[in-house]
Amino acid sequence: MTKIKNVLFDLDGTLTDPAEGIIRCIQHSLTTLNISCPPAEELTRYIGPPLREVFGSICNSSDEVLVERAVGVFRERFSTIGLFENTPYTQVPQMLLAFQGRYKLFVATSKPQVYAERILAHFSLANHFIEIHGNDLEGRLDDKADLVKELIDRRELVPEETIMVGDRKHDVVAARKNRVTSLGVTYGYGSRDELIHAGVEYLCATPLEVVTVIEKLASGTRRRRDEGTQVPKLET
Repeated sequence: MTKIKNVLFDLDGTLTDPAEGIIRCIQHSLTTLNISCPPAEELTRYIGPPLREVFGSICNSSDEVLVERAVGVFRERFSTIGLFENTPYTQVPQMLLAFQGRYKLFVATSKPQVYAERILAHFSLANHFIEIHGNDLEGRLDDKADLVKELIDRRELVPEETIMVGDRKHDVVAARKNRVTSLGVTYGYGSRDELIHAGVEYLCATPLEVVTVIEKLASGTRRRRDEGTQVPKLET
């Protein structure tokens, strides 16, 4: 069995909790444009997907001009304030330290790369990664499968030796399309049902459980069990 050597991490909902900043920036954008804003607790469902998809859904509109304006107003606040209204999840620093020097670590995020780099540097996490690979401001890589493929191709990673860790269906679908193992985390913003429906292969409830799972995959000692969800999960 091929062993895992490369680990790709999503950012929002996987390494850091960006809820405060994203919610406040969505509220700022909609208020500025005089668009009705859903309650704050409903906005958490928009953490993870690309911004154009988010505002197209919230505004219930395919008007590209309106969506671009909403994205622009969002970024006015996010680029100076919102990106730092954020915090690493408990155990994430320990998880990354456990992986250091043992695997090649990368970030693969739909967030614009310029913001992702600043966030991870701010929290002293950037040095753990060989590359922080994100979208551009124009949304060229809004399809996360394309973003992951670009990273794999440029770094010449072997898909069978690679695992994608994320909290939303977009991460799972991107992994599957690129023949990469998928590991879903349930402490983020995607539900267990969302991840299972997307076809996730492994589920973890904490960052340190991610360490346990990947170590077993890397060593080739994994054992699977069916817990009634059709999702293989390692014994811990």
